[in-house]
Amino acid sequence: MYIKQVICNCNINMMNGYDLSNDYVIAELVKDQILENIFSFLNLKDLKNCMLVCKTWFRILGDENNELWRFHCIRRLSEEVLRSDLLSNLPTYKTKLRAFLHAWSPNDCSRNIYIKPNGFTLHRNPVAQSTDACRGKIGFSRGRHAWEVIWEGPLGTVAVIGVSTKQAPLQCQGYVGLLGSDESSWGWNLVDNILLHNGDTQGDYPMMNNSPKYQVGERVRVILDCDSGTLCFEKKYEFLGVAFRNLPFNTKLYPTVSAVYGNTEVSMVYVGLPLDG
Repeated sequence: MYIKQVICNCNINMMNGYDLSNDYVIAELVKDQILENIFSFLNLKDLKNCMLVCKTWFRILGDENNELWRFHCIRRLSEEVLRSDLLSNLPTYKTKLRAFLHAWSPNDCSRNIYIKPNGFTLHRNPVAQSTDACRGKIGFSRGRHAWEVIWEGPLGTVAVIGVSTKQAPLQCQGYVGLLGSDESSWGWNLVDNILLHNGDTQGDYPMMNNSPKYQVGERVRVILDCDSGTLCFEKKYEFLGVAFRNLPFNTKLYPTVSAVYGNTEVSMVYVGLPLDG
């Protein structure tokens, strides 16, 4: 009712002759600039619902690079990260905002890890004889999803990227492949190119002769297909093959990494639906 009242007050002359008891008529007649101004006061959940009101609202909210999404983006993200190369693969304000909402969770990580002010990068404190992990804010149980992981510090003896459920541990003693150490996590150790799950090695990965080792700063794209139950990886836009099959259905899987090296940093950027081909 509040939105309807504001709209009517702003457009009373334009709406003369129309049935103002019809919410659909009001929604369709309002100028885009006025709608964008009103939408800027709504939270993201309300904006999602607004997209279902009519074609006009869907068109405005579907423009991922308009002033509305710019406003919501700069309200949550720092100017430094918006100007950095970290989000260079995300072309619009809405995709940048979505990536921020999917980034590392400060409430779902080892006590030896903290999330840096940019919101996308975790920092592992130099704690001896400890392996530490962190999960993303949002888990997935349906659809296809892709995100990029950039290891921005030394790998140490074990550096694992992959997925886990909420049941997987986030800290343990010693320097081990924590991600992949139980039945609730699946990981690729970038140091020696092996797959880990349920405490066992699952073979070499990728399956190629003289596979190059990961270099610090490279972007690895993780591709999770919840509908087919597979986990894959890409590096330098080259598809490396299916790493894991038969992942559990109807179970939320979260982007996860585990690290052992002190002061190492790892960034994660959610990119959305993976591109085929």
